[in-house]
Amino acid sequence: MLSSEQINLYIAEHPEWQRKLMVRLRQLVHAASGDVEEVWRGQCPHFDLASQPLLNISASKTSVNVHFPKGAHFKSTRLPYEPCDDAKAGRTVKLREGDAFSEAGFTSLVHKATAANRKLAVASGKDAASTELEDVLRKDPSAWANWANFGEAVRKDYEEWVGDGRKEETRKRRIAQALEMIREGLAREEAERRVKGV
Repeated sequence: MLSSEQINLYIAEHPEWQRKLMVRLRQLVHAASGDVEEVWRGQCPHFDLASQPLLNISASKTSVNVHFPKGAHFKSTRLPYEPCDDAKAGRTVKLREGDAFSEAGFTSLVHKATAANRKLAVASGKDAASTELEDVLRKDPSAWANWANFGEAVRKDYEEWVGDGRKEETRKRRIAQALEMIREGLAREEAERRVKGV
């Protein structure tokens, strides 16, 4: 079963106020960060970005909980975090029935979490272009399977080629081309030889 289908089922099994709130939160996450990937993990919906967890949403008897695994890296001004151990990186926002909900506050948190993920991806040695390439590949099961089977040198060649594009439009075009080549299971050199007819 696809992650999105599992998430749909999870949301559907809760009381109406929680269903409506989780559906709206899901919409806001996608609106705030278009590159987000839905993942079913730990028996609840997770949203990943730049190959790292962005947030997860779960429901308890009295609340809908939004957990930001890197919440300690940014402050929440409009939606208060639940009290927690300061040594932990994660932070949780609990939304209860009848509570006033600030969509702008939640969207702001998603933007902050997105920026933290991208910053940590760069700090881990991945540049934005290679992270973007991986995000696109993850959405295509065939391409993602081939990517996982490529050796480090082949992956690095693709990442450098995409990253060498100086303009954003060039990088986007190269990502689209890379997706097609990777979907076919071709290393970049092989694809270039095919084009040249060698």
